[in-house]
Amino acid sequence: MVRIAPFTPADQPAILDLILSIQRDEYGIAISAADQPDLIDIEGFYLPGAGGFWVAHEDDRLVGTIALKDIGGGQAALRKMFVAASHRGAAAGVAQGLLDTLIAAAGARGLSHIYLGTTDRFLAAHRFYEKNGFALVQPETLPSAFPRMAVDSRFYALTIA
Repeated sequence: MVRIAPFTPADQPAILDLILSIQRDEYGIAISAADQPDLIDIEGFYLPGAGGFWVAHEDDRLVGTIALKDIGGGQAALRKMFVAASHRGAAAGVAQGLLDTLIAAAGARGLSHIYLGTTDRFLAAHRFYEKNGFALVQPETLPSAFPRMAVDSRFYALTIA
């Protein structure tokens, strides 16, 4: 049984392990923890304002992450959505549970728009976001406060009703 809960500091080492292994080992992206200072200070980067960070656990194993970064003006960035390969797919429901948790929190916190960036390599992620109502947007239409990663090449937006 997978449980989704807000981040706690005790989760931090497992978060780094999961995200880095997916980025580097599965997708061959040359990125380190030092390239992602937000993962070193999750509380300071993601939790202020309407932000949040959630994790999915199965028993004692961390199997997924998702983050919401408040960027002002009723807008936020979806970041750090990663699910262990063993827990991917509609049948597992981990990604959907994480996204549903984030969208519900964003709405409850008064946000109106969520933006995200991803790479061209994450094809399954593209389909997932589109299935959940995210629309492809051009980079020049992103809010100026949107935190772009160097590896991001594809961008999406969701209007929260």
